[in-house]
Amino acid sequence: MSTPKTIVSIGECMVELASAGDGLYRRGFAGDTLNTAWYLRRELGDDWAVAYLTALGTDGTSDEMQAFFADAGLVTDHVRRIPERMPGLYMIHLEGAERSFSYWRDSAAARLLAADPAHLARAFAAGDAFYFSGITLAILPPADRQRLIEQLASAKAAGKAVAFDPNIRPRLWPDPAEMRDAITAGAAASTICLPSFPDEAAAFGDASPDATADRYLGCGVGEVVVKDGADPALVATSSHRERIQPATITDAVDTTGAGDSFNAGYLAARLAGVPAPHAVRRGHALAGEVVRHYGALIR
Repeated sequence: MSTPKTIVSIGECMVELASAGDGLYRRGFAGDTLNTAWYLRRELGDDWAVAYLTALGTDGTSDEMQAFFADAGLVTDHVRRIPERMPGLYMIHLEGAERSFSYWRDSAAARLLAADPAHLARAFAAGDAFYFSGITLAILPPADRQRLIEQLASAKAAGKAVAFDPNIRPRLWPDPAEMRDAITAGAAASTICLPSFPDEAAAFGDASPDATADRYLGCGVGEVVVKDGADPALVATSSHRERIQPATITDAVDTTGAGDSFNAGYLAARLAGVPAPHAVRRGHALAGEVVRHYGALIR
């Protein structure tokens, strides 16, 4: 039996507090790239392993979080453990099915996930494909961000798949110019880009999903999928464009994790050799399942 290939998801997992009713909250563990890793493990076959690259503390909550990764089938070899640090925390606020968040993450261990060059190099040497997000870039100090982008660019140059969701969150950045520069640099180090049009329009002034696709293709990305909520997703390469309409969802209860799960469904299909338009449909189907449940991860 051949050794599985490994996709390494890179970023921050946080403690999630989601409403359980009557003023009570249910604790979970989630975060954009962790959510995608979790669903990738569910969607991929045994020919792929899914690893998570992050940093945790040495406290009990960090122990539980790492055990959660392992129980989900994720490879934990690339989790740094840093004394005096802890995971961040966020709370979900719902209005109907739409959500907003409150965060406590300023001293989170994950901010140091790329601070050790040797640890980072070992993780990249062990990976065959990589996934990261704009949130991954936003939480890192500038020097560590540059170090991570250089490793991603080297992986791309070596012919490995590098997938990027810009996942633009302006309040995580010191100013809009730094945010746009970092997102553009992350895209340039990627082979697949998975932006969301409303975020891109607000941050970059894009007039249409086609404009978003053009901008990322111009960065050297080979394949762009522009998500647009309930409107069609645009899949674009230098030679082909196609719009894929998601199914209508009438019983959504919580959109937390919708984009992350779409990314997992899409990437799992692409890693399995499924053509991009069919992979978009796989992404839509998984996201449609997720929004029918509360919280980012469904059991």
